[in-house]
Amino acid sequence: RGEPFSKSPFFKGDLGGSPSLKTRPSLPPAIQNVTHIICCTGTTAFPSKKWDFDTMNQAKGFPSMIEWLKIYLNPSYSRTKAKNSPEQVDVIGVTNLVAAAPKDLKRFVFVSSCGVLRKDKPPYSILNSFGVLDAKQKAEEIIINSGLPYTIIRPGRLIDGPFTSYDLNTLLKATTAGKLGLVLGTGDTLSGQTSRIDVASACVESIANSVTVGKVFELINRGARPSVIDWPGLFSTLEYLSI
Repeated sequence: RGEPFSKSPFFKGDLGGSPSLKTRPSLPPAIQNVTHIICCTGTTAFPSKKWDFDTMNQAKGFPSMIEWLKIYLNPSYSRTKAKNSPEQVDVIGVTNLVAAAPKDLKRFVFVSSCGVLRKDKPPYSILNSFGVLDAKQKAEEIIINSGLPYTIIRPGRLIDGPFTSYDLNTLLKATTAGKLGLVLGTGDTLSGQTSRIDVASACVESIANSVTVGKVFELINRGARPSVIDWPGLFSTLEYLSI
């Protein structure tokens, strides 16, 4: 498959600092000569410190509590005051990255989420209370309509480390212990949990497999895990799942 991925040069983009995904002019020089992009943008589904609220810089003590109440009781207010809301991260960030991507890019891989087409039904309607699935769906549409060769992966609820989110997964340090197999689906019909380790592997493996070009698929952990994951075999199922 050519040069091993472990020896390939990588550029890590971020939402802050320089270059920033939210600052379009800073991107082209940073991704010049890049052949593949794996975009794993994301923030917490519900307002948290990771949203980087500008109103929290001065608010301390009781005023801070009042501010959090305003943020949680008024989703529109929270979106306007946040620098790292789902809209900022997944819509503006992805828009800028797509615009800056080289025209001869070989693949744009995007990590989305299960539930983007079911966000009007529980439990996804609850998850989408502050627009995280709306933003993921908009990002998907931007990528699909970009003209770039793409692969979109929709994992379920993320488990395994790194435990960086504010959720039950982090509290319990939920893990698959490497014992669960993988199931792929299309049409946003699957639900379940997905190991971050397997999501990362799927992103890299999809780059080397032409079957995944122009495909959008779900990825969850289910059943017994084989000794070796047959990625070409898994990806081949996308051919008939898409029919």
